[in-house]
Amino acid sequence: METRIFENKETVAKSFSAYLSDLISSKPEIHIALSGGSTPKIVFDELAAEYVDKIDWKKVHFYWGDERCVAPSDSESNFKMTQDHLLSKIQIPAENVHRIQGENDPVQEAKRYSQVLEKQLPSQNGMPHFDLVILGMGDDGHTASIFPDSIDQWEAKDLCVTVAHPVSGQIRVSLSGGIINHAETVAFLVTGKSKAEKVREVIQKDGNFDSYPASLVKPESGNLIWFLDQEGASLL
Repeated sequence: METRIFENKETVAKSFSAYLSDLISSKPEIHIALSGGSTPKIVFDELAAEYVDKIDWKKVHFYWGDERCVAPSDSESNFKMTQDHLLSKIQIPAENVHRIQGENDPVQEAKRYSQVLEKQLPSQNGMPHFDLVILGMGDDGHTASIFPDSIDQWEAKDLCVTVAHPVSGQIRVSLSGGIINHAETVAFLVTGKSKAEKVREVIQKDGNFDSYPASLVKPESGNLIWFLDQEGASLL
C-alpha cells in the first residue's frame, strides 16, 4: 500500500490526473472503473481542462464502481456527473462508455451489468480484470456503494450487487469486493477533514476499522494507492 499526500484537493486532482495519463499511455487498451463524489468531479474537470488532447481516449474504456438507481439525466446520477464534467468534453467512442443503467430494475440491472463486465473486460484467472478501479470513501467508511450495514455484500459471489442506502433507503447497484480486489490497481481519492478519522483507522488498522467496507479493499496485486489531501491525512 502506498499513500500520496498533497496540499489540497486541487493538487490531489492534478497529481491523480497526471498519474492516470501516464497509466493510459503505458497500455494499448485500458479498462477503468470510475467513482462518483466531489473529488472525482474535480479530477474530471482537470482532465477536461488539461488532457483533452494529451490522452488517446479511443483506447480507454470507462465503467462505474456504483450507481444510484435513478435516470441518467438525474442530478444524483454518477453517470451524469461524469458526462457533464468529462465525457461531453473528450473524444471517446460511445461504445467505450459502459454505464450502469440506473433507470432499470435494480436486481435485473445488477445481473445485466455483471454480464457487461464479463463480456467487455479481459479475463485473468477466470475473472474479469480491471486495469484500475477508482474509489472514494464516505465519512462512515463505505466505499463503492457497500455500506457498513451491508458489509456482507462485499463477499457476494456476484460481480454486482444491489444495496439500500442506510439512511435514505435509495437503492444502488455496486461492484462487489471480489472484482474490486481483482483489479491490477486500486486508487482511493479521499479529501477533507471529515474523512480523517476513518482514513487513520483504515490505513493503520485501528479502532473499528474492520467494520468499514473501505478496510476490505486489498487488491490481490498489492497495488493500492491512497491519494489524500493534508486534511484527509491529518491524523496519520
